[in-house]
Amino acid sequence: QVQLIESGGGLVQAGGSLRLSCAASGRTFSSYAMGWFRQAPGKEREFVAAIRWSGGSTYYADSVKGRFTISRDNAKNTVYLQMNSLKPEDTAAYFCAARSGITSYSARSYDYWGQGTQVTVSS
Repeated sequence: QVQLIESGGGLVQAGGSLRLSCAASGRTFSSYAMGWFRQAPGKEREFVAAIRWSGGSTYYADSVKGRFTISRDNAKNTVYLQMNSLKPEDTAAYFCAARSGITSYSARSYDYWGQGTQVTVSS
């Protein structure tokens, strides 16, 4: 069982930066692949980024590539999403998720989810 708690969301102007954190409970955090997803009002949840259990490989949606960076600190049971050059279209609730095994782009394949943190980017 893994519990996930996101933090770091807020209101920022376009072009600004935010860093989201996702703190996980459970001694087996380091064995899970982690992902970030987002969901805007009236839209489906979409993949943002994912990272292997070792942190050695990362994956990004085309819409955030070059602007967002996912990382993890297994000693702190925490995964991060550094978001730079934010755009109004990045406005959404952001969720972290965990799954055993390899990384995945599919929200359905993740086993555990946090409650989400809101990111609002003003123009």
